[in-house]
Amino acid sequence: MARIDKLKEEIGWLKIIFAILIATDISLVAWGIQNYGKTRVFLLIIGAVAVFLFTSVIIWINRVAYRKINELEEL
Repeated sequence: MARIDKLKEEIGWLKIIFAILIATDISLVAWGIQNYGKTRVFLLIIGAVAVFLFTSVIIWINRVAYRKINELEEL
């Protein structure tokens, strides 16, 4: 497989993972807002930590994808 095709496939996979993480992150934020006064504080803290972790991974994947896109420009 040519290098350019490999990079395109990697970017495609990163887009899928990015979209799944964005949807999960938004869902966790919505759950936290809807259940702010209804659930235990422990669950809200776990949700907030999960949102932080998901957001961190989203930022990391975004940077990796942009690096791969820049590699495509160089080919």
